[in-house]
Amino acid sequence: MSIPAVSADAILQQAASLLVYQSVLETEIGRSFIELLQAIHRAKRAPTLKTLGCLRAYGRWFCLLAEQNQSWQEYLLNQILQADNPFSRRAQLQDLATLPTGLLQAARQDLQILQRLYWCDGEQLNLWIQAIAPLPQPMIVWHSPPPTQALSGQAQFAATTDWTEMLPILAQHYQREGVGLFAQYRAFRWQSGQLVGIAHPDAPQLDVLVGYEAQKAALVQNTESLLNGFPALHVLLYGSRGTGKSSLVKALLHEFGDRGLRLIEVAKAELTALPAIADQLRAVPQKFILFVDDLSFEEDEAAYKALKVVMEGHLTARPQNLVVYATSNRRHLIREFFADRPAPRDGDEVHAWDTVQEKLSFSDRFGLTLTFEPANQATYLQIVQHLAQQSGLTVVPAELEFRALQWATRHNGRSGRTARQFIDFLQAEVALNSPLE
Repeated sequence: MSIPAVSADAILQQAASLLVYQSVLETEIGRSFIELLQAIHRAKRAPTLKTLGCLRAYGRWFCLLAEQNQSWQEYLLNQILQADNPFSRRAQLQDLATLPTGLLQAARQDLQILQRLYWCDGEQLNLWIQAIAPLPQPMIVWHSPPPTQALSGQAQFAATTDWTEMLPILAQHYQREGVGLFAQYRAFRWQSGQLVGIAHPDAPQLDVLVGYEAQKAALVQNTESLLNGFPALHVLLYGSRGTGKSSLVKALLHEFGDRGLRLIEVAKAELTALPAIADQLRAVPQKFILFVDDLSFEEDEAAYKALKVVMEGHLTARPQNLVVYATSNRRHLIREFFADRPAPRDGDEVHAWDTVQEKLSFSDRFGLTLTFEPANQATYLQIVQHLAQQSGLTVVPAELEFRALQWATRHNGRSGRTARQFIDFLQAEVALNSPLE
């Protein structure tokens, strides 16, 4: 690909004229790139002392790229593909032909500018620096190893000579992958009043989870309904500890994340923020599971009323792109006492039975309740054998079963969690006892 001749001053001016993709250069790496161009600009018109600032600016830019393990080109393409701006937000929701003409023109112009910045790599910057401050040898250029998993669209951009031709493909990418935070991450937690992306979510594969096949099938079917735009139910996963309720919900992210599913973990202490979270997600094309783990309420807590608002709606309709998946060890989520039962005593509530019914009916607001009973011996051993096979353990089946049952007796009883702990222990034991090659 032939790179057009261009000056550092021209690149600096063009970068300043970005209209909708300004955020591409508003990160540490982007700002350091602009500061380097500015340093080159000053060094051409100043005494030798100013060239030291130019060399330091290059070093800072180099370090930031090395810390992210990205080349300049990879960084720039990532920022374009994940950009959150007026063009990308509207392109993800409507056809390109229906967007305002001015917005399309601005996007095309910005892509032309960004392509020139893409060509302006470490080699080019080195040439400008050498022309100002000749060094015994050129500055080192940062080259990152090829990414193990490039973002969808990167290769097409890299192979295209005119990026304005990429506008329809870019719009399709935003529609499929989302923009901003929802393009960068698939798992989130609500923390201190905002969504925080989780870079490395715990999302096991569905086929790792065995022993509760009917519950898994029902949850997958309900999630498929959500992803396909059909009515989906809120789900309560209720049952014994260690049966894999939370793991099953998190495994959905691994299975359906590439189809627009996003998982948001909301702690019990943050449940009062659920209506605000729902309103924030209403106009976003992705589908969301609001995940509440280990759910239960005291009788005087107001948080469950916020959950009711999200599940049933109020004057504002419930968003159709989200569902609540909650796990609990309790079938009835609000604690009830015998004192709550109606009895003809002075000073008691006249309509006490209504209060009891309100408490008992809260669980009914989950349209789908999946029960996870304690694992019997056959189910427990099935899980152990499955995990051992997936882990590549070659243990005599009789010995594996004997030790698995011993482990369950001495530790936490028969459950999927106990099986996982046993296999992890066994893997470490085998590795430690294996002779070194």
